[in-house]
Amino acid sequence: MNVFALRNQLIANFASYVKSFIHLGDERIERYVAERFEAGDLWPDPLVQLNPAFAPGGSVDQLVERGLLHPVSALIFRRDKDRDEAELGRTLHLHQHQLEAIEIARQGHNYLLTTGTGSGKSLAYLIPIVDRVLREGAGLGVRAIIVYPMNALANSQAGELAKFLDYGLDGPTPVSFKRYTGQEGEEERRAIIAKPPDILLTNYVMLELLLTRQRERPLIEGIKNLSFLVLDELHTYRGRQGADVALLVRRVRERLGTSGLQVVGTSATMSSKGALAERQAEVAGIASKLFGAPVRPEHVIGETLVRGAPELDFGDPAVLAGLRQQVAEPQALLGAGYSAFIASPLAAWIESTFGVATEGTSGRLVRAQPQRLSDAAGALSRLSGVAPEQCENALKELLLAGYQLTHPETGLRIFAFKLHQFIGRGDTVYASLEPEESRHLTLEPQLFVPGSR
Repeated sequence: MNVFALRNQLIANFASYVKSFIHLGDERIERYVAERFEAGDLWPDPLVQLNPAFAPGGSVDQLVERGLLHPVSALIFRRDKDRDEAELGRTLHLHQHQLEAIEIARQGHNYLLTTGTGSGKSLAYLIPIVDRVLREGAGLGVRAIIVYPMNALANSQAGELAKFLDYGLDGPTPVSFKRYTGQEGEEERRAIIAKPPDILLTNYVMLELLLTRQRERPLIEGIKNLSFLVLDELHTYRGRQGADVALLVRRVRERLGTSGLQVVGTSATMSSKGALAERQAEVAGIASKLFGAPVRPEHVIGETLVRGAPELDFGDPAVLAGLRQQVAEPQALLGAGYSAFIASPLAAWIESTFGVATEGTSGRLVRAQPQRLSDAAGALSRLSGVAPEQCENALKELLLAGYQLTHPETGLRIFAFKLHQFIGRGDTVYASLEPEESRHLTLEPQLFVPGSR
């Protein structure tokens, strides 16, 4: 699928829909509105961003060999198990931040994962939870409660858990899980209360009801060995809702009276000011207040990024010549294998532009800011001397080709990129009181015509 063509078609369809409601009697205003449509004021060019590569943390098989995970984990956490042709799938390769989470969880500490979209945050708590159940035995009541801010996230996570726990294993699943979000039928609710799962997926409203409603009392009173309380998407709990959730966490701890309960949170970046250590300390303080339990700064886990492509010096004439040739003839790279593609100057330039950037104070790699394809094409044109239109075409072709290529070991895509498309809700045309042929037109509310005072 060509996502750029899809975006253009969606915008064209939406533009046609919007224009069907507009009927103007003034020709000059009609032309002005048409010009604003053409300029993309309501639907600007999309922003492009690469999902970066993460430092490797070893495979699940390797962690089993090291004794960090229960042996059955090697059968559960595998890639592509839900595909018929995959049989047991392939070993799952983890990122460095996932490994850090597993190690901290083994030590019994509370922790917080602050990594970006597409970084596998859920595995950073699911693997430790499943490992704990495997080591201590299943069927002992609810061992982990995972709280999601929206039912859609709980539904999605239930599907992901099913891929790991319901495929590729002989006999019944060694770790049970159930969703309890208010969407379940009466029969399913009764079954969950009668036979609690090892892992319970819910939302904060339903968790509050579990603590207060009489009919769920047997479920709550049966929780004697709760090991994990997970708050997913922690950054969504702000203001009054954040205070409500903080008090809810304290009520859960007091009501269940479980010793050794670990509280885990996942979040997008919650602080962007100061050095890394300062950000960790600030986030740890916020999490500690929300959890009602201490979170150490060293247990705030961030993402460790690496470059997939080599870092090249585009001031080198030889590198620049290679870049210029690939921009002018991108088709030569379209059939290349992984090694040749990732080593190319154009792939390196794309990763440095849309994927990663160097943080000035620490030298760490951080995610690059999303930017418009046209802006990137302009920068590439100034560097290579190739026309901007050709540069934009080359960028599109390489991004699409890189999306199709996968790493030979991890199976991750070279360029897992996304488009951020913003669409306006509509606007108002403002006109001054001059005659039709000379009146001032604008989309910005103003008291005076510019230059009239």
